[in-house]
Amino acid sequence: MKELSKKNGKLEKLIELNDELENYFNNTIIPQLFVDANMILRKFTPAAMTHFKLSASDVGRHIEEVSNNIRFPTIIDNIHEVIEGSQSLEKEIQTTDKKWYQMNILPYIIKKENRTNGVIITFIDINDRIQILKGYEKLHRDYENIIHSISHDIKGPLSNMEGLIKILKGTLKSEQEYKQIIDMLSQSVDNLRKTVDELADIDNDKAFAREPERVNFENVIEDAKLALRDKIEESNAQISTQIDEAEVNFSRKNVRSIVYNLLSNAIKYSKPDSNPEINIQTEKSGDDILLTVSDKGMGIAEDKLESVFDRYSRLHDTVEGTGVGLFIVKSMVESMGGKIKVESKVGEGTAFKVYFRSL
Repeated sequence: MKELSKKNGKLEKLIELNDELENYFNNTIIPQLFVDANMILRKFTPAAMTHFKLSASDVGRHIEEVSNNIRFPTIIDNIHEVIEGSQSLEKEIQTTDKKWYQMNILPYIIKKENRTNGVIITFIDINDRIQILKGYEKLHRDYENIIHSISHDIKGPLSNMEGLIKILKGTLKSEQEYKQIIDMLSQSVDNLRKTVDELADIDNDKAFAREPERVNFENVIEDAKLALRDKIEESNAQISTQIDEAEVNFSRKNVRSIVYNLLSNAIKYSKPDSNPEINIQTEKSGDDILLTVSDKGMGIAEDKLESVFDRYSRLHDTVEGTGVGLFIVKSMVESMGGKIKVESKVGEGTAFKVYFRSL
């Protein structure tokens, strides 16, 4: 009789523990799965049912049969790893529906037998945290681009001002010439101020980047030509345009910097003892707007094409430059979902193709 009473007490205790476990599983808001050592799905929380579209009929099925619901391709290998090693595993995963989770796989150990009898898998939604981190990374890149752009893009207006000041220091033939130079110098100062204001203007109300705006290509090209006036006149560059797509939805300061850098390079890398011939074209390309800046200059060797967009990459050691211009261009284009390609042949010229994503 005593033995029967003792057995009944143990059974009641077991039922009580099972009820507590059921209560825990039914009330937790965290997706959790319990998989036994034979890889059978024994239990899951209601949150897991919602997240992974599981149903009561999935209990008792092999985990392979429901792994497509969980949408994480290596989960079976990870479960085997924890069961065999009796060590927990923690990792950040991205499921096939592009959501991020912190996955924890804990071994379920039977202490008396010192045996792992399965695993408990927990999924914590960290999608918002990952997106915030990506946003901060993009913000860091934006600041980095601004710093490089300020140092790189103001060289054109400064060069214009230096040239005009040299003329002022020389002998002018008439008051009209003097007035003309003063007006040109004032315009260069205004352009420099405008450039600095655009590059340094970050809207604090926007979390990570400025909103795109409608930008007119012809206006931006004229701005770039004005900033590069001295180089254009000195090299006697011939610049033609074919604008089939008049506008693009993008950050204006970034479009200006992209056009300025590509035009500056086309002038800089012209063939020795020949006038640069440059064509700027815009057109529709599928869903994108394509900007092409092509020249008939020195061209780029095939083995250097892959590295032209690297930071501090120099195309030709004989040409003055810092090697950050194309790096800036690529960063700006890709930060808003676009892409840039380069086609070139040594001695024949180069074409940079910028694909602006239609928004």
